Amino acid sequence: MAVNLRDVARRAGVSVPTASRVLSGSDYTVRAELRTRVEEAARELHYVPNAHARALLHGSSATVGVLAGDVGDPYFSQIIDGIQELASQHRMLVTICNTGRDVDRELEYLTLLHTHRTGVVIVAGSELRDERYRDGLQERVRAFLTTGGRVVAVGHPDLGVDRVLVDNERGARELGEHLTGHGHREVGVLAGVAQLASTVDRVAGLRAAVEARGGRVHVRHGPATRDGGRDGARHLLAEHPDITALVGTADQMAVGALAHLRERAVAVPGAVSVAGFNDILIARDVTPALTTVRLPLESMGAAALQLAMEPGGAGPPRVRRFTPRLVVRGSTGPRPR
Repeated sequence: MAVNLRDVARRAGVSVPTASRVLSGSDYTVRAELRTRVEEAARELHYVPNAHARALLHGSSATVGVLAGDVGDPYFSQIIDGIQELASQHRMLVTICNTGRDVDRELEYLTLLHTHRTGVVIVAGSELRDERYRDGLQERVRAFLTTGGRVVAVGHPDLGVDRVLVDNERGARELGEHLTGHGHREVGVLAGVAQLASTVDRVAGLRAAVEARGGRVHVRHGPATRDGGRDGARHLLAEHPDITALVGTADQMAVGALAHLRERAVAVPGAVSVAGFNDILIARDVTPALTTVRLPLESMGAAALQLAMEPGGAGPPRVRRFTPRLVVRGSTGPRPR
């Protein structure tokens, strides 16, 4: 039979209200002797407080809700890994909300997390450049903050909360300079969701670097998946046969491009170079190994939770910035003659 608060009070020889004040973390003053007796009784009986009831009364800083666009996307799964690793060290419970990049669903999940008195919400993933989404998210975040919750954003610069940012445009420029340095002037970009801020920044960085060397960038948007990259590569190469380099704004799209080129017996990087973005775990295991822009995704997730765990100040929102790094592997090389 489960041990309840009355059992602890009986073992300690105190009233139930006194036991409750000690074990609930109440600010009500309890004599040191009585507090010690209650704590010892709780340990002896292996008493576990009712976390749900306490959350209904006070909210719980030990619960974390994560809004993730697609948990099947390695970008999100690796950020979540970083959050969960730190959360487990502090005995925090993590709830993952898979939004599917659906505006209404993401807003509804934030409302549900608020209703269930979740202590911390981490909005993971890049901002959707959609006015209804931005306004709805800001409204719900303000309501959540007024009841004592904490919100941290990954890649959302306009929510007025602590956030974790990465310079996607800088990483894309470095990749573009790497490709143009190898002589590539016709570059195809397999891009994800057009309204996604990270996609916009990555395309902009690539375009700036390639056009600065007199080249052209050809963009095709599609699902940020292997199949989306495979189909996009097929269309881009059919429409622009002069393309000598393909870049996926996500590694899985670049992996799809590799699959299409393999099916067509097109040499990589001898005929077409291929590169990606994020440096997901599989990037080094494909053949040839994928050149990519590495984002420290696990560290970004951990930094978001760390910000939420630290006391908030009265000053402006804090920012943790991460710098991407170009990782050159075997999938890129000189432009063919």
